[in-house]
Amino acid sequence: MAFTAADYTIFVLLLVLSSAVGLYYALSGGGQRTVQEFLLANRSMRFLPVALSLLATFQSAVAILGVPAEIYREGTEYWFLGCCYFLGLLIPAHVFIPIFYRLRLTSAYEYLELRFNKAVRVCGTITFIFQMVIYMGVVLYAPALALNAVTQFDLWGAVLTMGLVCTLYTTLGGLKAVIWTDVFQTVVMFAGQLAVIVVGTMKVGGMGRVWQLATEHGKISGVDLDPDPFERHTFWTLAVGGVFMMLSLYGVNQAQVQRYLSSRSEREAQLSCYAVFPCQQVVLCLSCLTGLVMFAYYQEHELSAAQSRPPPTSWFCTFVMDVLKDLPGLPGLFVACLFSGSLSTISSAFNSLATVTMQDLIQPHFPGMRESRATLISKLLALGYGLLCLGMAYLSSMMGPVLQAAISIFGMVGGPLLGLFCLGMFFPCANPTGAIVGLVAGLAMAFWIGIGNLVCNPRAAPAAPLLPNGTDFPPNGSLSTAIAATLLSSTPAPRRLSGLRRFYNLSYMWYSAHNSTTVILVGLLVSLLTGPTKGASVNPRTIYPVLPRLLCCLPPRWRAKLRCGVDSPTEDGSCAEPALAAPEKTSNGTLNGPVGGLAHGEEAAGEGYARAEGGHTYVVQETSL
Repeated sequence: MAFTAADYTIFVLLLVLSSAVGLYYALSGGGQRTVQEFLLANRSMRFLPVALSLLATFQSAVAILGVPAEIYREGTEYWFLGCCYFLGLLIPAHVFIPIFYRLRLTSAYEYLELRFNKAVRVCGTITFIFQMVIYMGVVLYAPALALNAVTQFDLWGAVLTMGLVCTLYTTLGGLKAVIWTDVFQTVVMFAGQLAVIVVGTMKVGGMGRVWQLATEHGKISGVDLDPDPFERHTFWTLAVGGVFMMLSLYGVNQAQVQRYLSSRSEREAQLSCYAVFPCQQVVLCLSCLTGLVMFAYYQEHELSAAQSRPPPTSWFCTFVMDVLKDLPGLPGLFVACLFSGSLSTISSAFNSLATVTMQDLIQPHFPGMRESRATLISKLLALGYGLLCLGMAYLSSMMGPVLQAAISIFGMVGGPLLGLFCLGMFFPCANPTGAIVGLVAGLAMAFWIGIGNLVCNPRAAPAAPLLPNGTDFPPNGSLSTAIAATLLSSTPAPRRLSGLRRFYNLSYMWYSAHNSTTVILVGLLVSLLTGPTKGASVNPRTIYPVLPRLLCCLPPRWRAKLRCGVDSPTEDGSCAEPALAAPEKTSNGTLNGPVGGLAHGEEAAGEGYARAEGGHTYVVQETSL
């Protein structure tokens, strides 16, 4: 299926416009001359572009390819994932964002040093770097491979073009360019998916016909209330387990936290979370609808022998090219949609990796570094990670079935990092030793279950899934088969497993919940055994008092005891705690400085005072907003 001139024109236009955004922000305004401007867009972004950037970062090309194929294979049960979006975005908006924003952080892992110590911060940073470096090569290579399987689009030409363009605008334009290109790429993704749905529906005979065929073949799923965590997809697995997955992505992931911190005020950051919610629902509905249209289309149109050859990861590409081949320009729009997903995810990875490397690993050792030099190093780091991404894409092409483990690593690491932040925010007694041991235990548990699942789970066996027309696809141990096994998990695991085999069959949607809980339990146990942290020595600005806020009807004296000795930011113990001014961090990492630091657009009234306690110096500001 060859591309036409119109298709290439639309695809090239996507790359040119993305590069132009980076050049514009490199040459206009401050020209990305400061670290704050390059890494945090000078904390000047409004909520809507931030929300669309959050959405684009989450909606990678892997999801664009995988979700429709999941719906085709297993039905619409995956749609219930939308039930987790409410809590998965509400909790970050009211728990994580206020703490991160009021501390005026640049890297989320700075919080770990303020709450624990520098060693915990470095451990968290290295874990995040490992997670993103492994994943970004896969995100770049997988869609190019899937597209190459069904078109004449050159594989390595696509990989190199995407990688270099993304590196260019990320290095030149900083976070502001990344956010605005995400906005543009989000529009392209919506347009591409809508084009596929509209044309596909027309060729099937209308949406009524699509729904009729899906119903007749049992693809419209009911509510499965089975509480068994070893079932791959149930309502509880998707709606409850998905909350922890969302928290690991939208609560503590640096790529998302950095967007919150780029907002011009805390309220704008919270509004971005609210705005993402309806957008996520629309994206999920479009993906599910695309899968149903694909299923209905192949019930009435048999695949040719040539079309049957691509691996399962290319099903969606095969469908799109089959449906849009007679409409010049629309295949190019789909390619732009697919690669927009990759560009948005990869550019976010470059920028966040440059941020944590600069702020957590380099700058603490050179506190007197000039602003111009720090900005230059940040840009070089973004460039370096861009080139590293191309190298990881090449390694992905040589990994074969091992790639399944590489893709799974992203999910394995997210849960332990979520547990580490929750341990610090919700449990004042946790100490640095408990935090490090808990993180190691959580990672060990994650890799034990994840690798055990890959090795022992029967769905990795040679029994290959069927192609859309019912043709058996012979297993060949190729990269594409490995990606398909991970994205689609198409062969359900048999029942009546026992022992470790059943343990390894834990639904992937529970990974974040299980691994984060492991970090918290082990961290608390080690903290109690090695001497818990005294509440008076904990900076109250790093703690979220869960119980006092949930039990706000209790008398103030009782709620004060629930704080475990941590000072309350208010004197009257009322439920509504005013915003605190952010302290300024000195070169040695302590919190100090004059009262101030409220976000732009907020007015404070009242008197503040500085206090040194337990080795920490911090500013307490009583305000009325």
